[in-house]
Amino acid sequence: MSIYATKFTVPEKYEYLNGFGNHHETEALPGALPLVNSHPKFPPYGAKTEKISGTAFVAPRNANLQTNTYRAQSSFFHTELMPFNHDIESANPSPPKHLDPNSHLYPNFEIDGGSDWTQQRLFGTNGSARTKTGVAMWIFSVTADMKPQTVFTSLDGDALISPQFGSLDIITELGKLLVRAHEIAVIPRGVRYRVDLVDGEPCRGTVCELYQGHFRIPELGIIGSHGLANSRDFQIPKAFVDGSVEVVNDPKVPNGKLALGNDGPSDWTIISRLDTKLWKCTQASTPFNVLAWHGTLYPYKYDLARFSHLANAMFDHHDPSLFVVLTAPALGKEPNTAVCDFLAISRRWEVSQDTQWLPWYHRNTMQEFVTLIVNNPDLPLGGKDFKPFGAWLNGSMIPHGSTESEYKEWQDKDTSKGGILMDDGITVAMHEVETPLVLTDWAFNSARKNFKDQMEASYGAGKQMD
Repeated sequence: MSIYATKFTVPEKYEYLNGFGNHHETEALPGALPLVNSHPKFPPYGAKTEKISGTAFVAPRNANLQTNTYRAQSSFFHTELMPFNHDIESANPSPPKHLDPNSHLYPNFEIDGGSDWTQQRLFGTNGSARTKTGVAMWIFSVTADMKPQTVFTSLDGDALISPQFGSLDIITELGKLLVRAHEIAVIPRGVRYRVDLVDGEPCRGTVCELYQGHFRIPELGIIGSHGLANSRDFQIPKAFVDGSVEVVNDPKVPNGKLALGNDGPSDWTIISRLDTKLWKCTQASTPFNVLAWHGTLYPYKYDLARFSHLANAMFDHHDPSLFVVLTAPALGKEPNTAVCDFLAISRRWEVSQDTQWLPWYHRNTMQEFVTLIVNNPDLPLGGKDFKPFGAWLNGSMIPHGSTESEYKEWQDKDTSKGGILMDDGITVAMHEVETPLVLTDWAFNSARKNFKDQMEASYGAGKQMD
Protein backbone atom coordinates (compact mmCIF):
# COMPACT_ATOMS: atom_id res chain seq x y z
CA MET A 1 0.00 0.00 0.00
CA SER A 2 1.33 3.43 -0.93
CA ILE A 3 2.10 5.85 1.89
CA TYR A 4 -0.12 8.26 -0.02
CA ALA A 5 -3.26 6.39 0.97
CA THR A 6 -5.10 5.97 4.23
CA LYS A 7 -4.30 2.81 6.18
CA PHE A 8 -7.87 1.56 6.47
CA THR A 9 -8.75 -1.24 8.87
CA VAL A 10 -11.75 -2.07 6.69
CA PRO A 11 -10.32 -3.51 3.45
CA GLU A 12 -11.59 -2.39 0.07
CA LYS A 13 -13.95 -4.92 -1.52
CA TYR A 14 -14.98 -3.23 -4.77
CA GLU A 15 -13.27 -2.30 -8.00
CA TYR A 16 -13.49 1.15 -9.53
CA LEU A 17 -12.89 3.28 -12.58
CA ASN A 18 -10.52 6.20 -12.09
CA GLY A 19 -10.69 9.83 -13.16
CA PHE A 20 -12.82 12.82 -12.11
CA GLY A 21 -14.77 14.46 -14.92
CA ASN A 22 -14.04 11.76 -17.49
CA HIS A 23 -16.62 10.20 -19.78
CA HIS A 24 -16.78 6.68 -18.36
CA GLU A 25 -18.41 3.50 -19.62
CA THR A 26 -18.81 0.20 -17.83
CA GLU A 27 -20.66 -3.10 -18.22
CA ALA A 28 -21.98 -5.53 -15.63
CA LEU A 29 -22.73 -8.02 -18.43
CA PRO A 30 -20.40 -8.47 -21.41
CA GLY A 31 -21.66 -6.73 -24.51
CA ALA A 32 -24.44 -4.90 -22.64
CA LEU A 33 -23.27 -1.45 -23.75
CA PRO A 34 -24.56 -0.45 -27.21
CA LEU A 35 -21.93 0.83 -29.61
CA VAL A 36 -22.22 4.26 -31.28
CA ASN A 37 -26.01 4.50 -30.99
CA SER A 38 -26.86 5.31 -27.37
CA HIS A 39 -30.57 4.56 -27.85
CA PRO A 40 -30.90 1.51 -30.13
CA LYS A 41 -34.24 0.03 -31.04
CA PHE A 42 -33.23 -3.35 -29.61
CA PRO A 43 -30.57 -2.93 -26.91
CA PRO A 44 -28.51 -5.99 -25.87
CA TYR A 45 -30.14 -8.31 -23.33
CA GLY A 46 -33.54 -6.75 -24.03
CA ALA A 47 -32.57 -3.71 -21.92
CA LYS A 48 -34.35 -0.37 -21.82
CA THR A 49 -32.48 2.91 -22.19
CA GLU A 50 -32.95 5.40 -19.36
CA LYS A 51 -31.10 8.71 -19.30
CA ILE A 52 -30.19 10.69 -16.17
CA SER A 53 -29.60 14.39 -16.87
CA GLY A 54 -27.71 16.42 -14.28
CA THR A 55 -27.43 19.61 -16.32
CA ALA A 56 -29.22 21.31 -19.18
CA PHE A 57 -28.95 19.40 -22.45
CA VAL A 58 -27.06 22.31 -24.02
CA ALA A 59 -24.62 22.93 -21.16
CA PRO A 60 -21.01 23.38 -22.39
CA ARG A 61 -19.23 20.11 -23.02
CA ASN A 62 -16.83 20.54 -20.11
CA ALA A 63 -19.77 20.99 -17.72
CA ASN A 64 -22.37 18.73 -19.35
CA LEU A 65 -23.39 15.94 -16.96
CA GLN A 66 -25.52 13.21 -18.54
CA THR A 67 -25.49 9.42 -18.26
CA ASN A 68 -27.28 6.72 -20.24
CA THR A 69 -28.21 3.59 -18.31
CA TYR A 70 -29.34 0.26 -19.80
CA ARG A 71 -31.75 -1.47 -17.43
CA ALA A 72 -33.57 -4.77 -17.28
CA GLN A 73 -36.67 -2.70 -16.44
CA SER A 74 -37.18 1.06 -16.42
CA SER A 75 -37.91 2.96 -13.22
CA PHE A 76 -40.97 4.55 -14.84
CA PHE A 77 -43.49 2.21 -13.23
CA HIS A 78 -44.12 3.07 -9.56
CA THR A 79 -46.94 4.06 -7.23
CA GLU A 80 -47.87 7.61 -6.25
CA LEU A 81 -45.33 9.35 -4.03
CA MET A 82 -46.86 9.91 -0.60
CA PRO A 83 -45.57 11.67 2.58
CA PHE A 84 -43.28 9.37 4.58
CA ASN A 85 -43.03 9.59 8.38
CA HIS A 86 -43.98 13.26 8.44
CA ASP A 87 -44.74 12.90 12.14
CA ILE A 88 -41.02 12.70 13.01
CA GLU A 89 -38.37 15.42 12.78
CA SER A 90 -35.90 13.62 10.50
CA ALA A 91 -38.52 13.11 7.79
CA ASN A 92 -40.24 16.47 8.14
CA PRO A 93 -37.79 18.88 9.78
CA SER A 94 -38.94 22.23 11.06
CA PRO A 95 -37.81 25.04 8.76
CA PRO A 96 -34.49 26.57 9.85
CA LYS A 97 -35.06 29.97 11.47
CA HIS A 98 -32.05 30.88 13.63
CA LEU A 99 -29.52 33.26 12.09
CA ASP A 100 -26.94 33.93 14.79
CA PRO A 101 -23.57 35.70 14.32
CA ASN A 102 -21.93 33.78 17.19
CA SER A 103 -19.52 30.93 16.66
CA HIS A 104 -20.98 27.59 17.78
CA LEU A 105 -19.33 24.52 19.31
CA TYR A 106 -20.88 21.03 19.30
CA PRO A 107 -18.95 18.82 21.75
CA ASN A 108 -20.67 15.74 20.35
CA PHE A 109 -23.64 14.59 18.31
CA GLU A 110 -25.78 11.95 19.98
CA ILE A 111 -26.01 8.54 18.36
CA ASP A 112 -29.47 7.02 18.64
CA GLY A 113 -29.90 3.27 18.42
CA GLY A 114 -31.78 1.90 15.44
CA SER A 115 -31.18 4.91 13.19
CA ASP A 116 -30.65 4.25 9.49
CA TRP A 117 -29.67 6.48 6.56
CA THR A 118 -33.17 7.91 6.18
CA GLN A 119 -33.03 9.41 9.69
CA GLN A 120 -30.54 12.22 9.12
CA ARG A 121 -30.95 15.44 11.10
CA LEU A 122 -31.10 18.79 9.33
CA PHE A 123 -28.48 21.16 10.75
CA GLY A 124 -29.18 24.23 8.64
CA THR A 125 -29.55 25.70 5.17
CA ASN A 126 -28.53 28.88 3.38
CA GLY A 127 -30.72 28.56 0.33
CA SER A 128 -33.60 26.60 -1.08
CA ALA A 129 -34.05 23.44 -3.09
CA ARG A 130 -37.05 25.14 -4.68
CA THR A 131 -34.88 27.85 -6.22
CA LYS A 132 -31.71 25.74 -6.58
CA THR A 133 -29.64 28.06 -4.40
CA GLY A 134 -27.18 27.31 -1.60
CA VAL A 135 -26.73 24.14 0.45
CA ALA A 136 -28.23 22.14 3.29
CA MET A 137 -26.09 20.55 6.01
CA TRP A 138 -27.23 17.25 7.52
CA ILE A 139 -25.78 15.15 10.36
CA PHE A 140 -26.07 11.36 10.13
CA SER A 141 -25.58 8.87 12.96
CA VAL A 142 -26.21 5.47 11.42
CA THR A 143 -26.52 2.47 13.72
CA ALA A 144 -28.64 0.19 11.51
CA ASP A 145 -28.87 -0.92 7.90
CA MET A 146 -31.67 0.42 5.77
CA LYS A 147 -34.70 -1.84 5.71
CA PRO A 148 -34.63 -4.63 3.11
CA GLN A 149 -35.64 -3.65 -0.43
CA THR A 150 -35.48 0.04 0.39
CA VAL A 151 -33.49 2.77 -1.35
CA PHE A 152 -33.03 6.50 -0.85
CA THR A 153 -32.63 9.42 -3.23
CA SER A 154 -32.40 13.17 -2.90
CA LEU A 155 -34.41 15.21 -5.36
CA ASP A 156 -32.89 18.35 -3.83
CA GLY A 157 -29.18 18.19 -4.67
CA ASP A 158 -25.90 16.34 -4.93
CA ALA A 159 -24.86 14.76 -1.62
CA LEU A 160 -21.27 15.19 -0.39
CA ILE A 161 -20.90 12.46 2.26
CA SER A 162 -18.08 12.71 4.80
CA PRO A 163 -17.90 10.07 7.58
CA GLN A 164 -16.18 11.19 10.80
CA PHE A 165 -15.70 7.60 11.92
CA GLY A 166 -16.96 4.22 10.76
CA SER A 167 -17.76 2.98 7.26
CA LEU A 168 -20.70 2.95 4.86
CA ASP A 169 -21.44 0.23 2.31
CA ILE A 170 -23.32 2.05 -0.45
CA ILE A 171 -25.00 0.41 -3.42
CA THR A 172 -26.11 2.87 -6.09
CA GLU A 173 -27.90 2.33 -9.37
CA LEU A 174 -24.54 2.82 -11.10
CA GLY A 175 -22.45 0.57 -8.87
CA LYS A 176 -21.02 0.03 -5.39
CA LEU A 177 -18.96 2.28 -3.12
CA LEU A 178 -17.26 1.45 0.16
CA VAL A 179 -16.91 4.80 1.96
CA ARG A 180 -14.76 4.78 5.09
CA ALA A 181 -13.75 7.54 7.49
CA HIS A 182 -11.15 9.67 5.69
CA GLU A 183 -12.91 9.10 2.38
CA ILE A 184 -15.59 11.32 0.95
CA ALA A 185 -18.24 10.41 -1.59
CA VAL A 186 -20.56 12.40 -3.83
CA ILE A 187 -23.86 10.96 -5.06
CA PRO A 188 -25.63 13.00 -7.74
CA ARG A 189 -29.11 14.36 -7.29
CA GLY A 190 -31.74 11.82 -8.31
CA VAL A 191 -29.49 8.73 -8.19
CA ARG A 192 -31.00 6.01 -6.02
CA TYR A 193 -28.95 4.11 -3.49
CA ARG A 194 -29.06 2.17 -0.23
CA VAL A 195 -26.71 2.43 2.73
CA ASP A 196 -25.67 -0.40 5.02
CA LEU A 197 -23.11 -0.57 7.81
CA VAL A 198 -19.91 -2.60 7.70
CA ASP A 199 -19.92 -5.42 10.26
CA GLY A 200 -22.70 -3.61 12.12
CA GLU A 201 -20.34 -0.87 13.36
CA PRO A 202 -21.92 2.62 13.69
CA CYS A 203 -20.93 5.46 11.41
CA ARG A 204 -21.36 9.19 11.92
CA GLY A 205 -20.66 12.16 9.70
CA THR A 206 -22.05 14.94 7.57
CA VAL A 207 -23.91 15.34 4.31
CA CYS A 208 -23.57 18.60 2.44
CA GLU A 209 -26.48 18.72 0.02
CA LEU A 210 -25.64 21.06 -2.84
CA TYR A 211 -28.76 22.68 -4.25
CA GLN A 212 -26.89 24.78 -6.79
CA GLY A 213 -24.78 23.25 -9.57
CA HIS A 214 -22.26 20.47 -9.01
CA PHE A 215 -18.95 19.96 -7.23
CA ARG A 216 -15.75 20.25 -9.24
CA ILE A 217 -12.05 19.97 -8.49
CA PRO A 218 -10.48 23.44 -8.33
CA GLU A 219 -8.65 24.92 -11.29
CA LEU A 220 -4.90 24.88 -10.70
CA GLY A 221 -3.95 28.05 -12.60
CA ILE A 222 -0.30 28.95 -12.08
CA ILE A 223 0.24 25.73 -10.08
CA GLY A 224 0.27 23.80 -13.36
CA SER A 225 -1.00 20.30 -14.05
CA HIS A 226 -0.35 18.50 -10.73
CA GLY A 227 -1.20 19.18 -7.11
CA LEU A 228 -4.05 19.34 -4.62
CA ALA A 229 -6.77 16.80 -5.53
CA ASN A 230 -5.64 15.10 -8.73
CA SER A 231 -8.29 13.86 -11.14
CA ARG A 232 -6.81 10.36 -11.41
CA ASP A 233 -7.34 9.68 -7.68
CA PHE A 234 -11.14 9.90 -7.76
CA GLN A 235 -12.84 6.49 -7.94
CA ILE A 236 -16.05 5.77 -9.82
CA PRO A 237 -18.11 2.58 -9.33
CA LYS A 238 -18.27 -0.07 -12.01
CA ALA A 239 -21.67 -1.21 -13.21
CA PHE A 240 -23.40 -3.75 -10.99
CA VAL A 241 -26.56 -5.70 -11.68
CA ASP A 242 -28.53 -7.83 -9.26
CA GLY A 243 -30.10 -10.27 -11.67
CA SER A 244 -29.69 -13.11 -14.12
CA VAL A 245 -29.78 -13.92 -17.82
CA GLU A 246 -32.12 -16.40 -19.45
CA VAL A 247 -32.28 -17.68 -23.01
CA VAL A 248 -35.46 -16.73 -24.89
CA ASN A 249 -36.80 -17.15 -28.39
CA ASP A 250 -37.66 -13.54 -29.13
CA PRO A 251 -36.54 -11.67 -32.27
CA LYS A 252 -36.55 -8.39 -30.31
CA VAL A 253 -33.90 -9.69 -27.89
CA PRO A 254 -30.46 -9.76 -29.56
CA ASN A 255 -28.76 -13.15 -29.40
CA GLY A 256 -31.76 -14.49 -27.47
CA LYS A 257 -30.29 -13.44 -24.09
CA LEU A 258 -32.70 -11.59 -21.80
CA ALA A 259 -31.57 -9.91 -18.58
CA LEU A 260 -33.90 -10.12 -15.59
CA GLY A 261 -33.57 -8.16 -12.37
CA ASN A 262 -33.69 -9.94 -9.04
CA ASP A 263 -36.81 -8.12 -7.88
CA GLY A 264 -37.05 -9.96 -4.57
CA PRO A 265 -40.03 -11.28 -2.59
CA SER A 266 -41.93 -7.96 -2.38
CA ASP A 267 -42.08 -4.47 -3.84
CA TRP A 268 -39.20 -2.06 -3.46
CA THR A 269 -39.66 1.13 -1.43
CA ILE A 270 -38.19 4.33 -2.87
CA ILE A 271 -37.72 7.07 -0.26
CA SER A 272 -37.19 10.50 -1.83
CA ARG A 273 -36.22 13.78 -0.21
CA LEU A 274 -37.87 16.90 -1.63
CA ASP A 275 -37.36 20.30 -0.01
CA THR A 276 -35.94 18.49 3.09
CA LYS A 277 -39.09 16.32 3.51
CA LEU A 278 -39.33 12.59 2.82
CA TRP A 279 -41.76 10.92 0.41
CA LYS A 280 -42.13 7.29 -0.58
CA CYS A 281 -43.44 5.15 -3.39
CA THR A 282 -43.10 1.49 -4.32
CA GLN A 283 -42.17 -0.35 -7.48
CA ALA A 284 -42.02 -3.99 -8.46
CA SER A 285 -38.56 -3.91 -10.05
CA THR A 286 -35.22 -3.63 -8.28
CA PRO A 287 -33.40 -0.30 -8.75
CA PHE A 288 -30.18 -2.32 -9.12
CA ASN A 289 -30.92 -3.66 -12.59
CA VAL A 290 -28.49 -1.52 -14.60
CA LEU A 291 -26.60 -3.78 -17.03
CA ALA A 292 -24.30 -1.02 -18.29
CA TRP A 293 -23.92 2.74 -18.33
CA HIS A 294 -21.88 5.45 -19.99
CA GLY A 295 -21.64 9.17 -19.37
CA THR A 296 -20.35 11.99 -17.19
CA LEU A 297 -22.85 11.96 -14.30
CA TYR A 298 -21.97 9.35 -11.68
CA PRO A 299 -21.15 8.80 -8.00
CA TYR A 300 -17.52 8.97 -6.94
CA LYS A 301 -15.32 8.75 -3.87
CA TYR A 302 -11.91 10.09 -2.83
CA ASP A 303 -9.33 9.14 -0.20
CA LEU A 304 -8.28 12.37 1.53
CA ALA A 305 -4.76 10.99 2.10
CA ARG A 306 -4.21 11.29 -1.67
CA PHE A 307 -4.46 15.08 -1.46
CA SER A 308 -1.16 16.61 -2.62
CA HIS A 309 -0.52 19.49 -0.23
CA LEU A 310 1.21 22.67 -1.35
CA ALA A 311 2.77 25.19 1.03
CA ASN A 312 5.07 28.18 1.34
CA ALA A 313 8.67 27.04 0.88
CA MET A 314 10.41 29.95 2.64
CA PHE A 315 8.21 32.17 4.81
CA ASP A 316 4.68 33.41 5.52
CA HIS A 317 1.40 31.51 5.87
CA HIS A 318 -0.64 30.60 2.79
CA ASP A 319 -4.41 30.95 2.51
CA PRO A 320 -6.57 27.90 3.33
CA SER A 321 -7.70 27.85 -0.32
CA LEU A 322 -4.70 25.55 -0.83
CA PHE A 323 -6.64 22.88 1.11
CA VAL A 324 -9.69 22.88 -1.19
CA VAL A 325 -10.58 19.38 -2.42
CA LEU A 326 -13.90 20.18 -4.12
CA THR A 327 -15.61 23.43 -5.01
CA ALA A 328 -19.06 24.37 -6.24
CA PRO A 329 -18.76 27.58 -8.26
CA ALA A 330 -21.29 30.36 -7.66
CA LEU A 331 -21.97 30.86 -11.34
CA GLY A 332 -23.06 34.32 -12.37
CA LYS A 333 -21.28 35.99 -9.45
CA GLU A 334 -17.78 37.37 -9.06
CA PRO A 335 -15.07 35.14 -10.61
CA ASN A 336 -13.90 32.25 -8.41
CA THR A 337 -16.69 32.74 -5.87
CA ALA A 338 -17.98 29.44 -4.47
CA VAL A 339 -21.34 28.33 -3.15
CA CYS A 340 -19.36 25.84 -1.08
CA ASP A 341 -15.73 24.76 -0.79
CA PHE A 342 -14.81 21.47 0.86
CA LEU A 343 -11.37 21.53 2.52
CA ALA A 344 -9.31 18.78 4.13
CA ILE A 345 -6.48 19.84 6.47
CA SER A 346 -4.31 16.89 7.37
CA ARG A 347 -0.81 15.54 7.86
CA ARG A 348 1.79 17.53 5.91
CA TRP A 349 5.17 19.22 6.07
CA GLU A 350 5.60 22.83 7.21
CA VAL A 351 8.91 24.56 6.38
CA SER A 352 8.20 28.31 6.59
CA GLN A 353 10.95 30.03 8.59
CA ASP A 354 10.55 32.97 10.95
CA THR A 355 6.80 32.38 10.62
CA GLN A 356 4.08 31.56 13.11
CA TRP A 357 2.91 28.13 11.95
CA LEU A 358 -0.51 28.67 13.44
CA PRO A 359 -2.77 30.58 11.05
CA TRP A 360 -3.51 34.21 11.65
CA TYR A 361 -6.63 35.21 13.52
CA HIS A 362 -9.27 35.49 10.87
CA ARG A 363 -12.50 37.17 9.87
CA ASN A 364 -13.68 35.29 6.79
CA THR A 365 -16.17 36.36 4.16
CA MET A 366 -17.22 32.69 4.07
CA GLN A 367 -18.88 30.87 6.97
CA GLU A 368 -16.96 27.80 8.13
CA PHE A 369 -18.58 24.55 9.27
CA VAL A 370 -15.80 22.40 10.70
CA THR A 371 -15.76 18.72 11.66
CA LEU A 372 -13.01 16.27 12.59
CA ILE A 373 -12.33 12.96 10.85
CA VAL A 374 -10.38 10.01 12.23
CA ASN A 375 -7.60 9.25 9.74
CA ASN A 376 -5.80 6.66 11.86
CA PRO A 377 -8.23 3.85 12.69
CA ASP A 378 -5.72 2.36 15.17
CA LEU A 379 -6.33 5.26 17.55
CA PRO A 380 -9.24 4.90 20.02
CA LEU A 381 -10.96 8.08 18.86
CA GLY A 382 -14.19 6.96 17.21
CA GLY A 383 -17.35 5.30 18.43
CA LYS A 384 -20.33 6.56 20.39
CA ASP A 385 -18.22 8.78 22.63
CA PHE A 386 -16.26 10.47 19.83
CA LYS A 387 -13.12 11.75 21.55
CA PRO A 388 -12.37 15.10 19.81
CA PHE A 389 -15.72 16.89 19.27
CA GLY A 390 -18.65 16.96 16.89
CA ALA A 391 -18.29 20.23 14.99
CA TRP A 392 -17.92 23.94 15.20
CA LEU A 393 -19.42 26.75 13.15
CA ASN A 394 -17.50 29.97 12.64
CA GLY A 395 -19.73 32.91 11.84
CA SER A 396 -19.02 34.96 8.74
CA MET A 397 -16.78 37.93 9.61
CA ILE A 398 -16.63 36.79 13.26
CA PRO A 399 -13.00 36.52 14.52
CA HIS A 400 -11.71 33.01 15.08
CA GLY A 401 -8.33 31.41 15.69
CA SER A 402 -6.14 29.76 18.28
CA THR A 403 -6.33 29.94 22.04
CA GLU A 404 -3.77 32.02 23.93
CA SER A 405 -1.90 28.93 25.15
CA GLU A 406 -1.74 27.52 21.62
CA TYR A 407 -0.41 30.79 20.27
CA LYS A 408 2.36 31.00 22.89
CA GLU A 409 3.27 27.34 22.50
CA TRP A 410 3.79 27.72 18.78
CA GLN A 411 5.78 30.91 19.26
CA ASP A 412 8.28 28.87 21.29
CA LYS A 413 8.72 26.22 18.57
CA ASP A 414 11.89 26.09 16.47
CA THR A 415 10.79 26.92 12.92
CA SER A 416 14.31 26.92 11.48
CA LYS A 417 13.78 23.28 10.59
CA GLY A 418 10.81 21.72 8.89
CA GLY A 419 8.27 19.64 10.75
CA ILE A 420 5.24 17.41 10.27
CA LEU A 421 1.90 18.94 11.27
CA MET A 422 -1.43 17.25 12.00
CA ASP A 423 0.27 13.95 12.86
CA ASP A 424 -2.23 13.03 15.57
CA GLY A 425 -4.71 10.80 13.76
CA ILE A 426 -7.17 13.61 13.02
CA THR A 427 -8.03 15.44 9.80
CA VAL A 428 -9.92 18.71 9.90
CA ALA A 429 -12.75 18.81 7.35
CA MET A 430 -14.23 22.18 6.54
CA HIS A 431 -17.22 23.29 4.51
CA GLU A 432 -16.84 26.96 3.64
CA VAL A 433 -20.18 28.36 2.47
CA GLU A 434 -20.81 31.63 0.70
CA THR A 435 -23.79 32.75 2.77
CA PRO A 436 -24.55 32.08 6.47
CA LEU A 437 -26.38 28.93 7.48
CA VAL A 438 -29.79 29.43 9.05
CA LEU A 439 -29.97 26.83 11.84
CA THR A 440 -32.76 24.50 12.89
CA ASP A 441 -34.04 24.55 16.48
CA TRP A 442 -32.02 21.43 17.23
CA ALA A 443 -28.75 22.84 15.90
CA PHE A 444 -29.22 26.22 17.57
CA ASN A 445 -30.29 24.96 21.00
CA SER A 446 -27.61 22.25 21.30
CA ALA A 447 -24.68 24.61 20.53
CA ARG A 448 -22.28 26.28 22.92
CA LYS A 449 -22.06 29.88 21.74
CA ASN A 450 -18.89 31.98 21.49
CA PHE A 451 -16.79 29.01 22.55
CA LYS A 452 -13.30 30.56 22.70
CA ASP A 453 -12.59 29.41 26.26
CA GLN A 454 -14.20 26.01 25.68
CA MET A 455 -12.29 25.10 22.52
CA GLU A 456 -9.07 24.41 24.38
CA ALA A 457 -10.81 22.16 26.88
CA SER A 458 -12.61 20.27 24.13
CA TYR A 459 -9.72 19.72 21.75
CA GLY A 460 -6.56 20.55 23.67
CA ALA A 461 -3.73 22.97 23.08
CA GLY A 462 -1.07 22.66 20.45
CA LYS A 463 -3.16 21.48 17.51
CA GLN A 464 -2.56 23.17 14.18
CA MET A 465 -5.88 23.67 12.42
CA ASP A 466 -5.38 25.35 9.07
